[in-house]
Amino acid sequence: MTQEDLTNHLYSMTNELRALREARALSQGQLAQALGVSRQTINAIETGRYLPSLPLAFAIARFFGRPIEEVFHDDEHV
Repeated sequence: MTQEDLTNHLYSMTNELRALREARALSQGQLAQALGVSRQTINAIETGRYLPSLPLAFAIARFFGRPIEEVFHDDEHV
């Protein structure tokens, strides 16, 4: 896999963060505070402009009580 292939693959990741957050009636700010990040970070993850670090991705999955694969997934394997 070339560097370009890897980069394209990473940016094909999507997530269910907005749906999970809204199901719990949380604002972006409330979720951000619970996770110790900024509201802008939550917004950027939800809109696909930012891929969270692995520790943050695990923290998000734990917060919602879901396996990480249910929160973040590769579009090629959905």
